[in-house]
Amino acid sequence: MAEIVSLADAVAELVHDGDTVALEGFTHLIPHAAGHEIIRQGRRDLTLVRMTPDVVYDQLIGAGCARKLVFSWGGNPGVGSLHRFRDAVQHAWPGPLEIEEHSHAGMANRYVAGASGLPFGVLRGYAGTDLPRHTGTIAEITCPFTGERLAAVPALNPDVSIVHAQRADRHGNVQLWGLVGVQKEAVLAASRSLVTVEEVVDELEPVPGQLVLPGWAVSRVAEVPRGAHPSYAQGYYERDNDYYRRWDAISRDRDTFRSWVRETVSGAEVTTA
Repeated sequence: MAEIVSLADAVAELVHDGDTVALEGFTHLIPHAAGHEIIRQGRRDLTLVRMTPDVVYDQLIGAGCARKLVFSWGGNPGVGSLHRFRDAVQHAWPGPLEIEEHSHAGMANRYVAGASGLPFGVLRGYAGTDLPRHTGTIAEITCPFTGERLAAVPALNPDVSIVHAQRADRHGNVQLWGLVGVQKEAVLAASRSLVTVEEVVDELEPVPGQLVLPGWAVSRVAEVPRGAHPSYAQGYYERDNDYYRRWDAISRDRDTFRSWVRETVSGAEVTTA
């Protein structure tokens, strides 16, 4: 069963240098606090995986945690570019960043394959795009039953997946609801998992449209109120739109970003490769 621990202890135990790490959540329930703890603990050489890397991945990349990014779209939603991401790709600051780009459907199928114990996923997609020429993890295969040409993508099996949810009970069963992405698949596909939650309760009361992750499928749970901020947690708080707008200015300048990391997250300097 999942063990309930502090966020600092969970990250120290589960996230190691060189790991493949997925932080999932789609516009909603994005595990920002966990991302900040990874920065605070100075993890390095991570392969970061996310369907839609946004501000928290900009922060992780800029802080020097990432060696590679596996993704399907990247940006500051509603605002513009991720400037730390751009700086890493274009100028290797604070270090070089390898990228592996897929479509949303391709990434989702990779998680599903990983969660299902399959070696790869199959989809109708990528035809007519340039991605297969630039991404080595896309292959064309022939259906043995119909002869149709399809795309195949390898399973995603992160070393650790991290998601945020509204509630967990004291046995580590996790409950989330609202706009849900691939959190379930990411957790089931991973070797280890951490779920941060708004609160730990004695009993989970049913909610319409809920998704429940049983405690046996989760490694660790950490109670982190407002752990998704500046994204939102339905039933708890709204999206902090001003934060996303402010991030554009913070992330544009290296020194301003360094100050943000030092003053807001870790108290440490960003070092360059």
